[in-house]
Amino acid sequence: MYKEVVITGFGLLSPIGNDKESFWDSLMCEVGGVGFLNIATKNESLRPMGGEVSEFHAKEYIKPRKNIKVMSRDIQLALVASAHAVKSANLVTEGESRTVASDRLGVMFGSDLIGAEVDLLLGAFRVGVKDGRYDFSSWGIDAMRDVFPLWMLKFLPNMPSCHISIAHDAHAPSNALTLCRGSSLAALMEAARTIQRGAADVMIAGGCGNRINQDFQTRIKSYFPAPRQDDPATVLRPFDVDRKGTTLGEGAGAFILESREFAEARGAKILAKIRSFAATNEPKLHNERPTGNAIKHAIKLALERADLKPQDIGFVNADGIGVQHDDKIEAEAIRELLGDVMVSANKGNFGDLGSGTGAVELAAALLSLENKIIPPTKNHDKTAPDCPINVVHKKPQTLKQNITLKLNQTRMGRSFAVILEK
Repeated sequence: MYKEVVITGFGLLSPIGNDKESFWDSLMCEVGGVGFLNIATKNESLRPMGGEVSEFHAKEYIKPRKNIKVMSRDIQLALVASAHAVKSANLVTEGESRTVASDRLGVMFGSDLIGAEVDLLLGAFRVGVKDGRYDFSSWGIDAMRDVFPLWMLKFLPNMPSCHISIAHDAHAPSNALTLCRGSSLAALMEAARTIQRGAADVMIAGGCGNRINQDFQTRIKSYFPAPRQDDPATVLRPFDVDRKGTTLGEGAGAFILESREFAEARGAKILAKIRSFAATNEPKLHNERPTGNAIKHAIKLALERADLKPQDIGFVNADGIGVQHDDKIEAEAIRELLGDVMVSANKGNFGDLGSGTGAVELAAALLSLENKIIPPTKNHDKTAPDCPINVVHKKPQTLKQNITLKLNQTRMGRSFAVILEK
């Protein structure tokens, strides 16, 4: 590493809390943020499950407010989480009193393929319905008259990083990464590299996702969903013997990364340092499932780059998505590379947040380092035989070391590992 990179602040929006205090309390008390979504259906018994963020007052952070017209919910989540992160780090990004120059502040943010808003395009689609059938010949002329002219600006995956850069007048490198559940950690890694190579002093990094959008719900089966049941909060069961699938949610997290030199010079409180990271891939055909080799390789590389032994890791904040095959290969990789290390997973609390997943879960890992406690894995009652790991469940455990490993994977074989040290 050319420069040591540290984290000096973070902000989050999640189905179990929109600030670190409420979020942490929910994790410790195993509060569930997954419920039945407020989506209109003809049959109430078909109303989908998901983790929804409560009111987060986006208009308070968007200037001018008319800009909200070109911001999807994903973008709004990202912008508010980033504002919270900037405030948490006591960073000033405007006016004569700003604490970092515009050309030394950058943004790296992970985002999903943003789902379209049905209401925005519904009128245009209805124009083509004639005598109970759809006339596609009318789409290019008649339907386009009913489409909001700037509609596409709401749904481009690079827009969260663009709007964050504009809001904080950040002129250093800005980029967007769209890598499913790995997006947030990938953004964090690229932000750290940007600082290491001297292209910025401070980076805003994180990710956002909104998988409760109706567009995602139309293809819910492709995400291996758990069967619907009366209590959605108990559905997602990471590494559990009764795990049956995942649930979707929404959320965002943002972190302020700085070179240690810059952070100390401005008197910032350092929450943790990024000890090392690794991103790997397991080439595969589209219809194949990952074997877990990429997860093992990522863990091994992260340990080697940090010059650490397996016993130095205090605990692993795992991906733990609750899907049979995915949990199995992740657990096997952890056992093989890290032995009986304690493992905690957070998706039982709020579901799969897409590109926001890694950022919100990394916030949980940071809070564990800060409080020296590992929260229990919600909905985990009995560890499955095919997941031979030491899952923290039923009650919190004391964290004895000051180092944690965060993991995220994707269905297409990508794996990401980040090691943080208090």
